[in-house]
Amino acid sequence: MDTHKGKKEDLERNWYLIDANEKILGRLATKVATILRGKNKINFENSVDLGDYVVIINAEKIKLTGKKEEQKLYRHHTGYPGALKEISYKEMSQKKPDYIIKKAIKGMLPNNRLSRKLIKRLKVYCGAQHPHIAQNIEILN
Repeated sequence: MDTHKGKKEDLERNWYLIDANEKILGRLATKVATILRGKNKINFENSVDLGDYVVIINAEKIKLTGKKEEQKLYRHHTGYPGALKEISYKEMSQKKPDYIIKKAIKGMLPNNRLSRKLIKRLKVYCGAQHPHIAQNIEILN
């Protein structure tokens, strides 16, 4: 049974604005991941991209619970032997605070081709300004 009626061009995508000021990283990431995926819609289907656009502002003011600010590490491998790089959360929050939110949300999406399409609809900005004023943005709490 096909629950998705119509073509991809007929699909209406909404824009949501979320202020990350004083919000907890994991709880914000789960809400955003469900919106990007389209799970908040009644005609959700696993293999069809029904998600909406999400704009997150004030990324540098995100909070973590417990001792994660001192203990959390971001690791990546450069591809060369013995080249595992580690960056602490404090360093990363000073260098790239938008990366922290993007990585948390990407980790909550399924690891497939569809998720790579979904993550392109996530826009994260460090300050309170964003260039998407022309869209009809609905503010979420």
